[in-house]
Formats: sequence, structure tokens, C-alpha cells
Amino acid sequence: MNIETRLREILAENRTAIEKTFQDGNLQVMRSVAQEMAEVLKRRGTVFLCGNGGSAADAQHIAAEFIGRFKHERKSLPAIALTTDTSILTALANDYSYDIVFARQIEGLGNPGDLLIAISTSGNSKNILEAVKKAKEIGMKTVGFTGEGGGKLAGMTDLVFRASSKNTSHIQETHITALHAISEIVEEMFAQHAS
Repeated sequence: MNIETRLREILAENRTAIEKTFQDGNLQVMRSVAQEMAEVLKRRGTVFLCGNGGSAADAQHIAAEFIGRFKHERKSLPAIALTTDTSILTALANDYSYDIVFARQIEGLGNPGDLLIAISTSGNSKNILEAVKKAKEIGMKTVGFTGEGGGKLAGMTDLVFRASSKNTSHIQETHITALHAISEIVEEMFAQHAS
């Protein structure tokens, strides 16, 4: 195997996924997500995020951007990654089922008008689907980030962002790109409001 050739192939696959994903339809979804998120945060509602594996890392990463800052100094914005409390996660998985580790947290922490960002590359992760169901029961807004097929998640959320790839790594790469762009737009809205 020629490593340089293989690296070029992998990067070309990434470029193709990015170019195919960020077309008008997904840009409109991103605009709507940014607007919805800003409205929730202006009301001092909370943005919740959840995912498994690499998507859990994305959930934590984006929550940190809102609690800390992305590019502008501003007040902290309420965001919680439901993937971080190991005592809660392990207790729920042990006492109930891993399927409800996010839904149970939504039940205890979520309020009507809050926002759930549910990330699943397949769109079929049971614990993600259960979290969306619970969020909708409470009266929260829901956004799904998924892959090309969308899975069950695509039909359950108020808004859905679909990466134009079936390759998990490229789906995750487009998700973090989209979430960073949305974070930047939302932060700019708050920075303008503060000035």
C-alpha cells in the first residue's frame, strides 16, 4: 500500500462528502437550527446534546463552545451534553437499560421550549430515538444530525441535518463542521445583541 496515495483517497472522500452535504437544503436546515437555538438561548432555555461514541464527543465539544466561548467574549450560554456524567450513565444503564440513558436525563432536566440536538450517524441508535421521544413528550424542540439514509431519526425530529455520506467518519466530519458553523452564527447573534 502506498500510504500517500491512500491518504489522498481518504481526503478526497472527505472533500466529496463535504461538498455534497453543504448544498442549499442543508444550509437552510442549518439556518433554521441556528435561529431556533438562538431563540431558545435568548429565553434562557437549555440546549441539550447527545450521541454515542464519536457523536458523544461532538455533543461534549459543542456544549463546551456554548458554556465557554467559540470566537467571541460573551456570557455563558446554557448547554448540557447528556454524555458526560458517568455516575448517571452507569446507574441508568445498570438499573434500567442503556436505551434510556439520555431519555431519563431529559425527563429530569428538560423543560418545554428547550432544545435537544440528537446525533446519530445511522439514525437508528435506540437511546437517541428514546431521547427524542421524551423531548417531544415534554414539549422540547428537536434536531437530528444523521447520515445519508437518515434512519428512524430523520422522521422523528423537527429539523434534520443529513450528511451526504454512508461512511461514519465522513458523516462525523460533516456534523462537526455544521455544528461549528451553527455555533459561530449563534454566538455572533449574541455578540451583536450585547453591543
